[in-house]
Amino acid sequence: MTLTITDSVGERLDAYLAGRLPALSRSKIQSLIKAGQIQLNGTKVKTRTSVKSGDTITVDIPEEANTELIAQDIPLSVLHEDDDLIVINKAHGMVVHPAAGNPDGTLVNALLHHCAGQLASDEDETRPGIVHRLDKDTSGCIVAAKTKPALTGLVSQFADRSTAKLYLAVAQSPPKETHQTVFNNIARHPVHRQRMDVCNPGSGKPAITDLHLLHTEPDGTSLILCALHTGRTHQIRVHNRYLGHPLLGDPIYAKPARQVVSVPRLMLHAWRLGLAHPVTGEWIQNEAPIPEAFHPWTDQVTERLTQICAIRDSKEFDALW
Repeated sequence: MTLTITDSVGERLDAYLAGRLPALSRSKIQSLIKAGQIQLNGTKVKTRTSVKSGDTITVDIPEEANTELIAQDIPLSVLHEDDDLIVINKAHGMVVHPAAGNPDGTLVNALLHHCAGQLASDEDETRPGIVHRLDKDTSGCIVAAKTKPALTGLVSQFADRSTAKLYLAVAQSPPKETHQTVFNNIARHPVHRQRMDVCNPGSGKPAITDLHLLHTEPDGTSLILCALHTGRTHQIRVHNRYLGHPLLGDPIYAKPARQVVSVPRLMLHAWRLGLAHPVTGEWIQNEAPIPEAFHPWTDQVTERLTQICAIRDSKEFDALW
């Protein structure tokens, strides 16, 4: 769509269009301008740019994505399932829920088929059953709710940080300390919007990660056990980069081509997930099998990992270190 201005001088671009495109809200117009889908005289501009007679506005309104959720027969690795919840070992490369660019083929699509549509849903109907997320490139344990009471109980546990989440990560160099806790705030990067970054106190959200060095290879690459106390976007990846040892295979926070070891994936795996069953109260602990790509490092500490697996109490875990 192309509009030529003949009747306005000095009016803001978004305000001008809001009065002439009643089908679009002001916020929608602003988002289209920011995305470059509305241009002034063939150029991407800001929403507050003034227009004048003779200017040409081009409007490219993208087709709305089909938000209808479909059940798809996608193989799942089920670690635990009962009438209220299901714990999955999510595959590396699988997106958790449909979104722009990933309308299907997600964990939600697979769960809808596996659970025959029996997934609890809240206000966001595009994410039935989902109470927490894993990045697309992260594998491992993720839980979904099949009933409303389970959804409410699980959401509460993740909010009050009473779940136990352990990740295995391989960093490109060893940490300076064998055991440490990182506690700072994380926010979206002001320029590179796909990245998160450590920010000043008072902005962003608190992020807490315990890191325990398990093994270092002669080339410096290191296996790290990460215990999450919060669940911020890219938290483990950001904290490892912040400490100077980004994860192997990380396309956002590291430069894989410059790393000393070539790996086929992001080296981050949600290894263990412990939580209280939201209906029975029983403590449920699940371990997702360690992917083959991790074996060059994990095979060196099998006894230590077995020892960690046997622990069911937080005090016992803390005593290890």
